[in-house]
Amino acid sequence: MTFTSRIDLSDHVRKQACGLLQARLSDALDLEAQAKQAHWNVKGPHFLQLHQLFDGVHDAAEDFVDTMAERITTLGHIADGRVTTTAAATTLYLYPLEAAGGEAHLKALSASIAAFGKAVRAAIDQADTIGDADTADLFTQVSRETDKQLWLLEAHLQAH
Repeated sequence: MTFTSRIDLSDHVRKQACGLLQARLSDALDLEAQAKQAHWNVKGPHFLQLHQLFDGVHDAAEDFVDTMAERITTLGHIADGRVTTTAAATTLYLYPLEAAGGEAHLKALSASIAAFGKAVRAAIDQADTIGDADTADLFTQVSRETDKQLWLLEAHLQAH
């Protein structure tokens, strides 16, 4: 379904861009939920620091979600943030329900955010190839923040 817009991108380009955006939107929604899963359930040493860190990852993912969904609607399409769509379309790892300790959550969340970052980087090139520089730029912005969030997570897994 599309809406009329005066944006000077062809319907074909907008449709392709929205396909890229929707795929990453589903991943970002999953990432947002995974970060909350870690936030709610982390136990052990450094609890408070990790509890707050995971909330920060959630907030970054929430920004990704909003940015991508709004770009989809700007391009005249419908952003699909339904749970059923997200569950069916996400390409991220299934978050381990049994994760409890800080290290388990750090490993699980960093694996998912790294996979998300890889998919976003691929989307930069794909958006550029189809001729939508603004969507490519959006993905570049998301990629930079994803890398930063991964760094913050992985710093806790580094040996002294």
